[in-house]
Amino acid sequence: MNKYKKKIEAFPIVNTVLMVFLAFITLYPIWYTIVLAFNDASDAALGGIYWWPREFSLESFQKVFEEDVIIQAFTISVLRTVIGTVTAILFTAMTAYAWSKKHLIGRNIYLALGTFTMFFNGGLIPGFINLKNLGLLDTFWVYIIPTMFNFFNLIIFTSFFRSIPESLEESAYIDGAHEGIIFTRIILPLSGPVLATISLFHGVWHWNDFFMGVIYVNNRDLEPIQTYLYRIITSGSVNTQMSATPAAVRSNAVNSTSLRLATMIVVTFPIVCVYPFLQKYFVQGMTVGSVKG
Repeated sequence: MNKYKKKIEAFPIVNTVLMVFLAFITLYPIWYTIVLAFNDASDAALGGIYWWPREFSLESFQKVFEEDVIIQAFTISVLRTVIGTVTAILFTAMTAYAWSKKHLIGRNIYLALGTFTMFFNGGLIPGFINLKNLGLLDTFWVYIIPTMFNFFNLIIFTSFFRSIPESLEESAYIDGAHEGIIFTRIILPLSGPVLATISLFHGVWHWNDFFMGVIYVNNRDLEPIQTYLYRIITSGSVNTQMSATPAAVRSNAVNSTSLRLATMIVVTFPIVCVYPFLQKYFVQGMTVGSVKG
């Protein structure tokens, strides 16, 4: 009996130690990046910095916000995230509202087609050719139009809409409302948790994605900030990195490494700030959207 009690008491201790260890190995690289970004670049090159900046400097961040290329890429990322998220939410929600109706003709056919696309797709090359034939390459809309619909999100939306009492819609019908008024004035206002959850999915994905900018866009004016950061990080050599670094930042106080670190923090900060405000809706939206299906 005493041996059993010792095992029970040991579990929270082991669990706490393990969680602290996992939190440390997860958070320390982020902290290390912040420390180096706020340290003078020439001093950071000497090494030996682990916990706090040795020579505090904001010059790397100043150069980031002074560089027109970075500001342009940051603007493209913001526009892409906002427009892409809003259009995807509206388009998917409208489709889900129609699909949630039991009298919709061909519901099972749409279900089979949508489920098939969750597991199989045409691949990268057919997708590239398709976007090229549609005239979307090297345009801003290549970030928006192909991502306006996602079948997995459709299932979550549909499950949530089916959980709303039909009596609300019937009352609106009696008062003379049509489908558009019911959707915009009744369904959407009651769907805050699932709207916040799917918005978080799309917003984080749009903000973090660099792949579409690499594959589908050659125009540097349309390059999002993540693609710009990817291009700098994956440069083949130090000389190539410095050539990719704007001339204004090639100094002792700022080099390509400090610019990369400062840019990483700048591009990560907005999504980190937004996440806590949407987190309270996240679990609720996912639970309601899945259990009621």
